[in-house]
Amino acid sequence: MTEHQLTWRASPAALALTTCAAVALTAGVVGRWWELIVFAAPMLGALGTVMWLPRPATGVRVEASARMLRCFEAESVHLSVDVTACGGAAELEAAPAPSDGYTVEQVGVGDYVVSANRWGRYEPALTVTARAGGGLLTASLPVPVTELRVFPLAPPMPTPLPHATLPDRIGAHRTRRFGSGVEFGDIRPHAPGDPLRSVNWPVSARRGRLHVTERIMDRAADVVAVLDTTPQAPGPASESLHRTVRGATQVVQTALQRGDRAGVVVHGLRLRWLGADIGRRQFYRILDTVLDSDAGASEGTLVPRVALPPRAVVLAFSTMLDTNFALSLLELRRRGHVVVAVDVLRGPPFEYELDPMTGRMWRLERRNMYRNMGVLGVPVVAWDDDSALDLALALADRARRPSGAFR
Repeated sequence: MTEHQLTWRASPAALALTTCAAVALTAGVVGRWWELIVFAAPMLGALGTVMWLPRPATGVRVEASARMLRCFEAESVHLSVDVTACGGAAELEAAPAPSDGYTVEQVGVGDYVVSANRWGRYEPALTVTARAGGGLLTASLPVPVTELRVFPLAPPMPTPLPHATLPDRIGAHRTRRFGSGVEFGDIRPHAPGDPLRSVNWPVSARRGRLHVTERIMDRAADVVAVLDTTPQAPGPASESLHRTVRGATQVVQTALQRGDRAGVVVHGLRLRWLGADIGRRQFYRILDTVLDSDAGASEGTLVPRVALPPRAVVLAFSTMLDTNFALSLLELRRRGHVVVAVDVLRGPPFEYELDPMTGRMWRLERRNMYRNMGVLGVPVVAWDDDSALDLALALADRARRPSGAFR
């Protein structure tokens, strides 16, 4: 519940009465026409009644059904708002304020439907119009009623993860190591310490000695999405943050659906992170962390060790135009993490189209950057299409995987 102060002013009706009375009195006095003075008397009396009417309200009190609303893109949520006058009397009318990026529709007295087609943080507001003094006083002000958080809607794609040494935790990723699992691996002779439930009795009966069945280990991964929110030049790069958030959402959503732990690190004006965890609640916590981030120039802050669990798989989304962000990825690789950078830039980050020679030189420099980062252990994936993120990651993983290496 919030209270907002009202600033009263004369209404159009009061201004019209004042103008007519002033003109009539002036003409009556100058021309000595008592009829005009009599004509102005009722209007002066109406203006004077303001002194005897109830005191105008000093403010309005707004109470919304929810202080914060959450939804996905193109979804709508209901909101109930109660607007009352405080400190005096007033007639109140509330209507949706002009909005940019979201829509507020009134479906009843005090009931509204709020929606947005693009992810982000919004502050839906109502325009409250107050009248007092028999309609001679009026006040109008926009009143924010709640905070609307619209989450990005990413398509459910089976986003692959780069091959890495996974932690010793049961999950859904099949490995080449033998241990606890459900997938058949091999049959070998019994050794001291093998559990009886692993004995393969049909094979043991045929071969005359005990044999056991080995299972392929299924392990879970720790996936951390790193987002580069530093501001970029106008042009194609203006959509980079939009693609960055969508790609990170897709990666986190896929990891949590597989039973992996997921976390996020936002690299921007301030370094923010959320530790890896599991569950649907973690998904919404990650989205809240992304929306709370502030875009700004990076100050070269490295990701702290507490932000990433050991042997975490790091998928970074960036335009790869910030040197500090690239250095932070190299530092994560030096710590032993498997790091893959996704280039969300579709073309040269310039407002105007370059001449063919300059554009070719820029692409050659970009290709050299890809090669240098790959040599240092951080492959860079070119994400040319929103729908091809899974294919891009699969090709990058196939290119970087050494022969005979597995999880």
